[in-house]
Amino acid sequence: MTFDLGGSSTAPGLVAQGVERKLVALDVDGTLMTYDEFLSEEVCDAVSDVRAAGHQVVLATGRPLVALMPVVQLLGIDDGWVVCSNGSVTARIAPESTNGFVLDDVVMFDPHQALRVVREHMPLAKVAVEEIGVGYWVNEVFPERMLHGLHTVTEFDEFHGRETARVVAADAQAPRREFQEALRLLGLVDTYFVIGSTRWMDVAPHGVTKASALERLRGLLGIAREHTVAIGDGGNDVDMLAWAGRGVAMGHAEAQVIAAADEVTGSILDDGAVSVLRSILLG
Repeated sequence: MTFDLGGSSTAPGLVAQGVERKLVALDVDGTLMTYDEFLSEEVCDAVSDVRAAGHQVVLATGRPLVALMPVVQLLGIDDGWVVCSNGSVTARIAPESTNGFVLDDVVMFDPHQALRVVREHMPLAKVAVEEIGVGYWVNEVFPERMLHGLHTVTEFDEFHGRETARVVAADAQAPRREFQEALRLLGLVDTYFVIGSTRWMDVAPHGVTKASALERLRGLLGIAREHTVAIGDGGNDVDMLAWAGRGVAMGHAEAQVIAAADEVTGSILDDGAVSVLRSILLG
């Protein structure tokens, strides 16, 4: 189910004469912020300068909305949009609202059958069902900092009827053909990525990715595809990098991510995103 929950503004920013306004999509963990959640002053300054130049910066992340808002505040972003939960949730930044955001577009589904398939094929995986703007319902306690927001432990049977934007599994095994076919029959798809040493899997409706949400925003803003830039490092960034007019992989990214990109920058330890953001200011 897809629905719009908030108004939005499409007024263009002020860009230098002769410079085309760009949509700049930025992954967070492993791209702007280290996996232990350090955000450098250089990254903050570069993001601020790109925004000040009139370009539309959109944070596009696997994080849930509740975990992204602190990053939004650290970066000083006070307008525009964010894409969360790997494309299932798009929100407009609204400092005047209680939570600092207004939901703009959300893709939801009933997770009951997906959870049955996950439990059948990955019985040892920890499973979480996202509660938008709050946190997760989980089948058991997750290790600290593996998930953000409030965690509510519940039995598998109690997940039934709780619509969600995605299902997350930690310590997920490599996908098997039978597992992926079962998801396909449900109209769902799995996406794998690694955070630290933990293998994660997202289950979401087929066709829902960071790229699909960004394409919607691109059309809303009236920005040409060739004026889009994306930077990322994970398996959940592959579609986004392929979608962008200029897709940039971080230097520490895996081979499949680098293959989807047009270029490669430095690693997260070298603040590789900064040089890319600075280059945008040159036109």
